[in-house]
Amino acid sequence: MNSNEILGAQESVSSKGDHSCSSSVQSTPDIEKMYVHRVYDAIAPHFSSTRFAKWPKVAGFLDSLMPGSLVLDAGCGNGKYLGFNPGCFFIGCDISPSLIEICAAREHEVLVADAVNLPYKDNFGDAAISIAVLHHLSTDARRRKAIEELIRVVRKGGLVLITVWAVEQEDKSLLSKWTPLCEKYNEEWVDPSSPPVRNQSTIVLESIAETDEDTGVVKQRSDNLKRSNNGLDDEANVTWSDSSNIDEHKKTQQEYFVPWHLPFHRAEISGASAAALENGFAKKDDKKGTVVYNRYYHVFVEGELQRLVSGINNAAVVDQFYDKSNWCLVLEKL
Repeated sequence: MNSNEILGAQESVSSKGDHSCSSSVQSTPDIEKMYVHRVYDAIAPHFSSTRFAKWPKVAGFLDSLMPGSLVLDAGCGNGKYLGFNPGCFFIGCDISPSLIEICAAREHEVLVADAVNLPYKDNFGDAAISIAVLHHLSTDARRRKAIEELIRVVRKGGLVLITVWAVEQEDKSLLSKWTPLCEKYNEEWVDPSSPPVRNQSTIVLESIAETDEDTGVVKQRSDNLKRSNNGLDDEANVTWSDSSNIDEHKKTQQEYFVPWHLPFHRAEISGASAAALENGFAKKDDKKGTVVYNRYYHVFVEGELQRLVSGINNAAVVDQFYDKSNWCLVLEKL
């Protein structure tokens, strides 16, 4: 398949995929626009410079695909997985134009797109991945729609890998260092018809320096070297709960601002940070010499990702595991 054929296929988004997405789900909440889209555009070059390590589980999934497979990376970021398996063809998309520019400069096949409305026709790819993306979507309906889109765009028998940050972090101290969102934020974006699963915390905590990788874990590398390459982490033996246990997350804070510290010398690359500081969107941390941006996260409780998938009839869970403070699913399209 050449580039022209691929672009044509991308433009031929099926009417089914387009119309099945209700306007309420398609409409991006303000909290995502400001604390996801806008932030990643502002920090893109610095963010990209920290994104190079490949997670072994994602690498293993990509290496397991048949030669010639077409792989769709929804939320590709700086494209660190694009082209990972040289025997496959990769296409990436991301909501951030700044990150897509970085991917394009590396000569990847990419375009700007929303995870809840992927610009590909039905049954287009052989596999799809969504790595550390769904936790940036602020409602159950949008997270579920993003999963449905991943399934829609792969062929029957195609595989989908999804990873999301977990409440159950290996480094428990991280949760106490993030900023939990207070009641006023919940009221702004939670659909009244959705289950009241979020705590109404009003505690505001100090920000911390950026974490090492997408997982939110800062002390993994040396620990990983001590583990077998073929085995899961000790925490990977956590048992997935059924939907009856989902009530537990009524007691759990799941909505957070996670800070990104942009060094002053990086912030000077563009005027975006100066404007962000002026209007209060970002703040200065003179002690660390950084401009601090907050990123919105909905961190997942055990079993929540499985619950989102449970009502989707044309997909089956073929693998599920906990890895590096992420809940992960592999789905097969039926």
